[in-house]
Amino acid sequence: MPALTVDEVSAIEERHPQIFKRPAYKRFWPLLLIAGTVLYLTYALWFFSLPQVLKDSHWERLPLFLSQWISYDLQPEFRLDQPEIAPKYPRFSALGEHPDPDWVIRNLDGTYTVQIDGDAKSVTFDKTRATIVANGQTVPISLTGGKPVVTDPVPDWVTVHDDEVVARMGFVGEVRVTVDRVKVRKRFLGWANFVFDTRSPFFGKPAGEVFSLIVSGPELQPGTSNLALAADNIWNNAQWQHGDVWTKLLQTIVMAFLGTLLGGIVAFPLAFFAARNITPSGLLGQVLRRFFDFMRSVDMLIWALFFTRAFGPGPLAGSAAIFFTEIGTLGKTYSEALENIDDKPREGVASTGANGLLVQRYGVLPEVVPIFISQTLYQWESNTRGATIIGAVGAGGIGLKLWEAMRTNSNWANVFYMVLLTLLVVFIFDNISNFLRRRLSRTLHDYNRLQAAQG
Repeated sequence: MPALTVDEVSAIEERHPQIFKRPAYKRFWPLLLIAGTVLYLTYALWFFSLPQVLKDSHWERLPLFLSQWISYDLQPEFRLDQPEIAPKYPRFSALGEHPDPDWVIRNLDGTYTVQIDGDAKSVTFDKTRATIVANGQTVPISLTGGKPVVTDPVPDWVTVHDDEVVARMGFVGEVRVTVDRVKVRKRFLGWANFVFDTRSPFFGKPAGEVFSLIVSGPELQPGTSNLALAADNIWNNAQWQHGDVWTKLLQTIVMAFLGTLLGGIVAFPLAFFAARNITPSGLLGQVLRRFFDFMRSVDMLIWALFFTRAFGPGPLAGSAAIFFTEIGTLGKTYSEALENIDDKPREGVASTGANGLLVQRYGVLPEVVPIFISQTLYQWESNTRGATIIGAVGAGGIGLKLWEAMRTNSNWANVFYMVLLTLLVVFIFDNISNFLRRRLSRTLHDYNRLQAAQG
């Protein structure tokens, strides 16, 4: 193959300057992009003070926080300054009105033993001394002076304060000892009294016994069947509030459905006047497009704040917030779908002498209705999630219930319960929406093939 001369190379470069003489920004854009990204990330690290935030974060609290989602604790307290030592439990204890757990043991010599994790982790005490056992070690504590005194070397899982000794035993719990009291925190996996609370006559009974009572047992409450009584006790569980939670969850679903439906109904006709290829007035189209931009630029959460002030807290404010947001969102997506239609069916209907309304009915709607429905279903699915968020600012639904539980900073198991219910609802509606959109997509595909065949 003969080599190219210098003149031939120069001629080729002149004919294809876009290849051989590209501007510097086109040649170096990958490096510029990487450099810009690095600079932006560096700026973000400085602006948000991320190194300092990470340094000051209390990561040690994370395991405890997560454990509270899937467990509960019991906290017996023993007063040593009383004539007789006896366990005292917090009000509304998960053990009921007369707790007698088998892990709190009164010994023959008058001492008490509380088993936190069987015999491997426990505390034994009377008014003069306490002995904590954990991690294969035994820690004796003297209570005869003005403050508790650990007589042996202190292991790393025990902290000695001026007037208190704290023994942390990991997930299973902890022991706090002072000269006048011993307080134990014992943690259990699971959710306490999730089915029946302590007021229920079914409380504390094994599942087999409860089933037998419901099927063939004597009436526990005269005039009410045991099945109806069990259902009422579950629905009105004072600790988990199943009835209220499920009612609020239904409110969230209704809010999302109603707001999306009304938004779609209002956006549907307005989209025809906003579409450039359909509306005869350019000014009207511009006004409607800016109106859609305004309605969707104000976030749903901001609309919810407005309407909770106008209507008060409740699902009406939530539905109105979703409705106003969806007018803008669906109006924009509907009008863009109309602007992308094939004009041939419309021209064919218009050639028959049909008026403008009939042209839209038979030349436009068959093509865009599946798209409209698909977009509306997607927004309904998205608003089911959004309705939970706006509920936290007073717009009703399970979001408000969730926020109330989080504010107590102690009901994390109830929070997790409501989060799981929300995830379940979103998962169900996501699958329903995806299924319907797939069916509509196939319908639209078949329609286009039919139109092509007829054309």
